[in-house]
Amino acid sequence: MSINRSIRGALMPATFAVFAAMSASAAADTLTIGLSAEPTSADPHYHNLGPNNALAKHIFSALIEQDAQQLLAPGLAETWEPLDDTTWEIGLREGVSFSNGDPFTARDVVYTVCRIPTVPDAPSPFTLYTNAIAGMEIVDDHTIRITTDGPAPLLPNHLSTFTIISASASGAEDEVAFDAEGCSGLGDTPESQAFTDPDFAIGTGPYVLSSFVRGDRIVLERNPDYWGEEGAWEEIVLRPITNPGARVAALLAGDVDMIENPPTQDIERIESSGFKVSSGLSNRVIYIALDQGEAPTPGISGDANPLQDAKVREALAKAINREAIRDRIMLGYSEPAGELLPPPMFGTNADREAIPFDEAAARELLAEAGYEDGFQITLGTPNDRYINDGQIAQAVAQMWSRIGVQTDVDAKTFSAFISDRNGFAFSAFLAGWGAGTGEMSSPLGALVATRNPDAGLGGTNFARHSNSQMDDLLIEALQTVDEEAREALLQEASRVVMDSYGIIPIHYELTTWAMRDDLDYEARADQYTLAYEVVPAN
Repeated sequence: MSINRSIRGALMPATFAVFAAMSASAAADTLTIGLSAEPTSADPHYHNLGPNNALAKHIFSALIEQDAQQLLAPGLAETWEPLDDTTWEIGLREGVSFSNGDPFTARDVVYTVCRIPTVPDAPSPFTLYTNAIAGMEIVDDHTIRITTDGPAPLLPNHLSTFTIISASASGAEDEVAFDAEGCSGLGDTPESQAFTDPDFAIGTGPYVLSSFVRGDRIVLERNPDYWGEEGAWEEIVLRPITNPGARVAALLAGDVDMIENPPTQDIERIESSGFKVSSGLSNRVIYIALDQGEAPTPGISGDANPLQDAKVREALAKAINREAIRDRIMLGYSEPAGELLPPPMFGTNADREAIPFDEAAARELLAEAGYEDGFQITLGTPNDRYINDGQIAQAVAQMWSRIGVQTDVDAKTFSAFISDRNGFAFSAFLAGWGAGTGEMSSPLGALVATRNPDAGLGGTNFARHSNSQMDDLLIEALQTVDEEAREALLQEASRVVMDSYGIIPIHYELTTWAMRDDLDYEARADQYTLAYEVVPAN
């Protein structure tokens, strides 16, 4: 609680004044943030998920960093240079130490890349970003040469998506050698739960883990040996408050200094109470995935799977009134979507408008597909992860029901939803994706590419979508050095998916943070809440 909200009168006893000043000074050293979703793990390589990635960036560092608009900047790597079409030389920052005092070297980078594909039961693995690496040569302690399986122009973008852990602290042998078929020298690679132990979560980030109490709080302490700019706060407390009303109440009461994702309907009240709101268009698309892989499919009665028919998928897409969702549920804090990434990001089609609402056309398409009497379906959704996610799912269910597709909603906490989704329990589900690389290959490769664990593709494709034409375009794009040609390939790949309604985008989120009026935070396109970027207002 700040001094302005603590002092209610001009006169007060001297002892209280001293106590208040001391409390304000202590509060200035600690920043407390209410999170809308709790990280599922402190392991930075377990789950490619926004809350997890944001937490990881506090404790660990990436080779290449991204700014608020996802432009690349030096991190643990100061330079990255292509030597030819398939070879990159990475110059590492010297004089960097892990939080336990061990020096950061090329060995840690090789170990990290080697560990990523070995993380057990990873629900959304980072192999999407490491699968192109065919070889890693340690030139010296601060130089690495990476060879790729074909041209890999997006390698710097991919190196910005995951953070580096300590090889020694993780139990590696003295020599770690990369091999695409299986690295050597890894030792007993750690289980994900080990990273909740502060003595194990050893990184080079601006903060160190002090405690991780699931369901309650994550406490971080400033890393005095951090290689970059010192954070403004001695201590950071991250409190998961998944209930939106409780999150707003905590802010207004001064129990937290800042919150993620205030409910859109509460923003006016928050601002009128003297708090500040920062918002901006994110790269996160809210989408509906439709199971196209099996017949029958869970959640639809009968032996057939109508979702395998492109006309049915088009009908469901056109039955959604995106403008109504924006105006009535999101209160303007969304942008209706026609692709998986908002323009003008790399690989998007500028002329691709949001999917139009056309209830009559949706009914006709169902009839043409042989479902003039409709069918029944269950729509799975989290109710505590994305902005107004449960309400959006309920609205979609009503819209689908109006065209004859009687829809029930199975809403649950994000952790329960993820477990069910990963078990292919849904015929249809609502979820979100933020492009870690800031370009189109990220959502295409994760959400709609044919599932291929060996190639690191389709890791989050729980709708079992498969389109060989799209796959071929994506793979070619990932190996095309010329930027103009690569963008054209990604644009075409996106058009193929959208034209067949292989996935249904709803909108891009406008992300908001609410905070004390004496704090500043620049809205990030990746939606990450990075407490070390929160600063006192000028």
